[in-house]
Amino acid sequence: MHLNHVTLPADDYAASLAFYLALGMVQIVAAPPRYARFEMAGGSTLSIEVMQDGGKAGAAEIFLHCDDVDAACAAAMARGVVFDFEPRDETYLWRRARATDPAGNRIFLYHAGKNHRYPPWRIDGKTADGETTC
Repeated sequence: MHLNHVTLPADDYAASLAFYLALGMVQIVAAPPRYARFEMAGGSTLSIEVMQDGGKAGAAEIFLHCDDVDAACAAAMARGVVFDFEPRDETYLWRRARATDPAGNRIFLYHAGKNHRYPPWRIDGKTADGETTC
């Protein structure tokens, strides 16, 4: 199993569209004023949708992997994205920055390397090289 697609509820189609384009995403579907889809490296997609069925915007946290968080953050800032916090190293061994989209969803640009799946505290003791530490 792998992540293929995420749809984020939105309140304002135009503002959300501008935000994700400023993050550098490539738009592949446009159905204004309700829906837009973006393609990311590796083929996964992210959509925004102005919900008609009571879906509430602002409750999601989406983590977008970057090989270089600092460069991705700088590029997004140059296109007008304001970050809640700029790249920083976290105690759980990830480097991340956070922005909030116009609907209130928290968007993280992050790099975790092997620590995404194989942190030193992984409960089964497996490491990225297939060894077991327990």
